[in-house]
Amino acid sequence: MVYKTLSAPKVIETIDTLEKRVTERFPGSGLVNVAEELAATARRCAAESDQLKEPVIAIRVLVYSIWVIGAVALVWLAFGLHYDGLRWDAASLVQVLEPAMNLAVLMGIGVLTLGRLEVRWKRARALDYLDELRAIAHVVDMHQLTKDPYRQALPRTSSSPKIVLTGLMLERYLDYCSEMLSLTGKLAALFAQSCRDSDVTAGASDVEQLTTALSRKIWQKIMAISRFEDGGFSNNINLNSK
Repeated sequence: MVYKTLSAPKVIETIDTLEKRVTERFPGSGLVNVAEELAATARRCAAESDQLKEPVIAIRVLVYSIWVIGAVALVWLAFGLHYDGLRWDAASLVQVLEPAMNLAVLMGIGVLTLGRLEVRWKRARALDYLDELRAIAHVVDMHQLTKDPYRQALPRTSSSPKIVLTGLMLERYLDYCSEMLSLTGKLAALFAQSCRDSDVTAGASDVEQLTTALSRKIWQKIMAISRFEDGGFSNNINLNSK
C-alpha cells in the first residue's frame, strides 16, 4: 500500500523542501510568502484529512442513543397496552399497530437524518479546505502572470511591468510556480483519498484540473524561453514590425 496511496508526511516534506529552495533562490520575493502559506496549509490539510478518516463519536453516540430510546419506547408501548377484552380482528390490530408503526417511522427518519449528519459535516469541512487550495492556486497564477520570456524584446510602455527576471532565473521561477501548483493538487487529492464522498471527490478533481491547466500555461512559457534565446521571438518581432 506504500505506492498506492498518497503519504501526507511525504507531501509536506516535499513542500517544505520547495519552500527552502524558493527562499534561497528568490529571497524577499512574494513567491516566498506563497510558499510559506502553502507549507502551513499543507500541515492543516494533512491533519484534517486524517481526522476525516475517523468516525465522529458525538454524532454516532447520538444515533445509537436514538436507536436505544426508540427500542425502549416500542417495548414500553407493547407492554403498556391493555389487551383485556381486545378483539383480535383487523380493526383492532390496526389500532394496536398504528402507534407502533408511527414511532418506528419517526425513529427511522431520525436515525437516517443523524446518520447523514456525519457525512454532511465531513463534506463541509473538506470543501472548505478545497476552496482554500483553489484560492492558493490562483495566487500562484497571479505571481507568474506577468513573467513572460518575450517581454524584454518588446518596446516598453508606461504601463509595462518591471522586468526583474530573465533567462535561467525566469525559467527557475516559473518552474517553482509549476511545482507549487502540482503540490496544491496533491493536497486536494488527500481529501478525496480520506473522505469517500462524491462531492468531495468532484471538488478535489476540480482543484487538480485547475492546477493542471495553470501549470500547462506556465510550461508554455518555459518552452518559449529556449525559443526566445535561440532568436525565434526576435525574428518574429522583426518580421511583424516591417
